[in-house]
Formats: sequence, structure tokens, C-alpha cells
Amino acid sequence: MRPLWISGEYGTLMVNYMVTRFSSLDTCVACMPTHTNHPHLFNACFISSSSSSEKDQGSYGISARSLWKYRRQNDKLTEILRHCDHHGCSFARAEPLKVLVTGAAGQIAYSLLYSIAKGDVFGKDQALVLVLLDITPMLSVLEGVVMELQDCALPLLREVIPTDKEEVAFKDIDVAVLVGSMPRKEGMERKDLLKANVKIFKSQGAALDKYAKKTVKVLVVGNPANTNCLIACKSAPSIPKENFSCLTRLDHNRARSQVAIRVGVPSDDVKNVIIWGNHSSTQYPDVCHAKVKVQGKELGAYEAVKDDAWLKAEFITTVQQRGAAVIKARKLSSAMSAAKAICDHMRDIWFGTPEGEFISMGVISDGNSYDVPEGLIYSFPAVIKNKEWKIVEGLPINDFSREKLDATAKELVEERDTALEFIGSVVYLPMKKSSVIKEDWNLRVEGSFHHIDQPSTDSAAEWPVVRSQLVGRGPQDSDYARHV
Repeated sequence: MRPLWISGEYGTLMVNYMVTRFSSLDTCVACMPTHTNHPHLFNACFISSSSSSEKDQGSYGISARSLWKYRRQNDKLTEILRHCDHHGCSFARAEPLKVLVTGAAGQIAYSLLYSIAKGDVFGKDQALVLVLLDITPMLSVLEGVVMELQDCALPLLREVIPTDKEEVAFKDIDVAVLVGSMPRKEGMERKDLLKANVKIFKSQGAALDKYAKKTVKVLVVGNPANTNCLIACKSAPSIPKENFSCLTRLDHNRARSQVAIRVGVPSDDVKNVIIWGNHSSTQYPDVCHAKVKVQGKELGAYEAVKDDAWLKAEFITTVQQRGAAVIKARKLSSAMSAAKAICDHMRDIWFGTPEGEFISMGVISDGNSYDVPEGLIYSFPAVIKNKEWKIVEGLPINDFSREKLDATAKELVEERDTALEFIGSVVYLPMKKSSVIKEDWNLRVEGSFHHIDQPSTDSAAEWPVVRSQLVGRGPQDSDYARHV
């Protein structure tokens, strides 16, 4: 690193850099002992601008006149920057981000948690509380994961909370990564798998609705990811549906990698591939709009690959069946690559997509995008800014692609309809003592619940209500629920 003198123009630049980097922050979590033991290093992080006003002096604890002494300590300032760059250290925010990972004793989580905890996803200056949820029989394994996270001595990790209770896991969380799901067992029909996962994600959706922050960002990873995401979303009516997404970034990364290998370039030189539809063997990996950088020049994927037959056949099936190929080879499902894809997905949600690039993610369809039926969780090309995604509209779709988009949408409609069969509607009846009998039920939002302590003895027919306004998705085993 080239030394910078604290004088003249260079001095102002140096001060501005230091103030921008370190002001309004608490203390360097990676290097607290260093700064504490060497006050001249710590104090140098809080120098003011060249103004000698009382305001500036109060802000950073040193006046412009005192800056001159740091000219003689230029080597110390250089040491600070070199030290921070080497360690990647920065200053943690006062409020830690609370991140939930379900299925936390599993192999995907094992690869994922370290990356989150060391700042690869939410930033090097963001303190974290990790909440780890798994089923009761896995608690002993979960304790081992907690011990390993503690033993990493990661500066951003403030606390790790292992639990098997949803009311603990979902309390006030900022982010939910729902990895855990019922795996498909030998001899299990797809309908049985859907039924098992509906129960899981309906319960977790209700827990999100009841306990999580309304700004929570939810990523569903557990398969069937699209439909599981839809169930969780429907079970959490108070959380904006735009806050829910499912993971198709793994498929997206697989597609990029296959094109990169074929052309002989790094995967970073391939952008704007698209995964359409379901995270299943019907997904459509599309490179019609992809760009590949070859020898400094950006080409369309078809021009770069120079093999249309491969792109329309083997490439598609390779990406579609990659998960099965991994299982066949290692006797276990994808974990490391899935964890990397989760990190990519959440980092883009947090910090946005690069200018001129889009990624693939499963989000709610509005019925107006590419003629995909409304209300499906469908993988689209998307851009993200300020933590809000937007479907990339207006891309031309040829006949070959149209057929693929429709086929995967058809599968998702079938999954949705099957899953919804397993979600019973419930009616919440008010009690006489609550005095809500006089409430104008027509003012209620459709699907809203009226929670009571005990079941009413009255029948639904006796209440002057619009039936649909009392019907919603909720726990079937609660003491205030009535089945319809």
C-alpha cells in the first residue's frame, strides 16, 4: 500500500477516506485487542476533516490543528489501512441481524452457516445472530454445529440459538432460510411427498406470520421448493408475498458453469442465463439472452458456443438432471453447491444485482409476465435493487422456449392444486363475551382471523358475517379453529 501524507490535498483525501470508512461505527470487532492496546491506532480512526470548527472537533475528537501531528505518524495510518484490508475487518452495526436457518443439522446448512457467519452474505460489517432450527431427534447434532461455530471465533457472530421450537426460532427474525423439508423416500409417491411438506411449510408459514418481523425476507430451499414456498407464503398473510422467494440459483449457476466449460472461459464471464419455472426436471435453462465474454468481446451464447444442437438438447438435460447426477456419484444430494447458491441469492437480495445483469429466482407470478398463470411461485429472470426484486419484462420468447415455459408451468399448477387439497380451511368464531358481535364483518380483510381463547358455542350460520371473510389458512389443531 502506498503511504499517504496527512497534509494538503492528500491529507484531505486520507481524512475523508478514514471518516467514510470508520465514522458512526462502534469498534473494530475483528481487531478490538489491537485498537485497545494501541490507542494511537484507534484514535487515528476518528480524525476530522480539515475544518477546525467545534462541530468537527466534537464529531471525531480531534481538531484540524492536531492533524499535523499525524503527519509524523503517517506510518501508523498506513498500518491501520493495511491491517484492516488484510483482516477484512470493519465495524459492526449496533443491531445484529437475526438469521434463521431450518434443517440446520443437515449437510447443506453445515456448508452454509460458516459462510453466513463470516460475513460472505450480509456484509463484513454486519453483526449476526444465527438461529438454528431442526427436529428434536437432531438436537444433539445441532449442539455439535453450535460448538463448531463457536470454535471458529468469528468476529461478526454475536450469538447462536439452537432450538426445536418454532416459537423460539421465528421470533423477531430478519431473514429465514428454510432448508429443512421432508425428503422423498424410496417408494414414496409425489403426492405423499407434497402432503408431508405441506404440513411442514404451512406450520412454518404460520410461525412466520405470528412471530417474525413483517419485513422478514424468506428463502425456501427445501424441495419441492416452488410449491413449498407457495404454501409458506399463503400461510403468512400478514407478510408481503414479495418477501418470499425460492431457490433456483443453483440451477442458474449450473447453467453458467456448463456454458463456461464449453466455451473455455471463467464462469464469471457468462451472465444472464435464465432458469424458467419449477426447480425440477421440467425447468427450462435458457441461454437465448445470455452473454459470454470471449477474448474481451461480449458475444451471445449461441455465437460463443457455436453448437446450437448442444444448447437445445444436451445442455438442457445436463442442467435439469444435475442434481440426480450428483446423488448418483456421491450418494448424497448437492450440499456445497447448494450452500453457495443460497449465499449468492441472499447476497443479491441484500446488495442488489450488478448493473446490466439479471439472475434467476422463484417468485410469485402476477399473471402478466410471460403468460405464466397468476399465483404460482415460478422462476423468472429478475433484477434486485433496494432489497426488492423485479421481473425482467419484455424478453422475446421463441416457439421452442414457449413450449418449455408452458410445460414447467403446467407441472407447477398440478403441484399447487394437489398441495392445496391438503390445506383445510378454518373459521374463527368470536365469543359472545368479546362483544365483537356488533362488529361490521364486511370491513374485515378477506382471510383475516379473529383469535379467541375458547371455541364459541354458536354456529357460523348465527353470525352476520361474510363467510369468506372468516375463512383463512391456519393451524388445524388450535383450540379456536372450526373446520369447514
